[in-house]
Amino acid sequence: MLSEFLEHALGDSEAQKQDGELRGFVRLSDRLKTLFPGLPILLLLDGLYANGPVMQRCRGYHWQFMIVLKDKDLSTVWQEFHALHALKPQASQRCWGRRQQHFSWVNDIDYAFGSNGRQHLKLNVVVCEESWERVDDQARTVTETSRHAWLSSQPISQDNVHERCNLGARHRWGIEAGFLVEKHQGYHYEHAFALDWNAMRGYHLLMRLAHVFNTLARFTRQLRDLYRQFGVRGAIAFIRSSCAAPWLDLARMRVLLAKPFLLQLE
Repeated sequence: MLSEFLEHALGDSEAQKQDGELRGFVRLSDRLKTLFPGLPILLLLDGLYANGPVMQRCRGYHWQFMIVLKDKDLSTVWQEFHALHALKPQASQRCWGRRQQHFSWVNDIDYAFGSNGRQHLKLNVVVCEESWERVDDQARTVTETSRHAWLSSQPISQDNVHERCNLGARHRWGIEAGFLVEKHQGYHYEHAFALDWNAMRGYHLLMRLAHVFNTLARFTRQLRDLYRQFGVRGAIAFIRSSCAAPWLDLARMRVLLAKPFLLQLE
């Protein structure tokens, strides 16, 4: 739920640099550490954050991370990966759903960054190559392939590669799916605009809060059957009309609200 807004005033006017995602990450990470100083955290980040200062900050806060590593980024790390993997290959084959996966990794790669490469980090790189079959528009079976690579804060092994990659790193795409819902499935976020910047920020926060409440409601044991019967939008409309209609007994509602209430997730 935490959001960090990009502000013109927070840029570097002397260097003529606008506020951006990396600057925002610094502010958001500080807020997150202040609010949850002892919370174990695993950050799932895209390739923009595959750089020394971001990973060093995560290490300083004792946070784990899985960061997308693109082919064109951190060339020295890729060189070490290919050289060390050729000398001592570490790999794992597995079937995940309908996908055949081949994982390969190298741990403890030295990465130098900063002024004259004076700062160093030990990085762990894991690559997943996978294939699966689908039926195309002509009813033909087609084999699809994909390749993914990540920087891991923890060494990769046979025991944790599935957990960190399939159950961890790939959930970053779930975040993207959430943005898609907010843009196109009822939250009207794609073309939202306002003449007042505070109004825009307020709309963003309320919209995210509504999305969280709706998601939690969808997976509660008490409302499960309602969502199955009406669907997400239909259930929300039913709840809204029920709260707005005159047939609720206010005295009974006060009694129910005064009792201890347990909300159970499925």
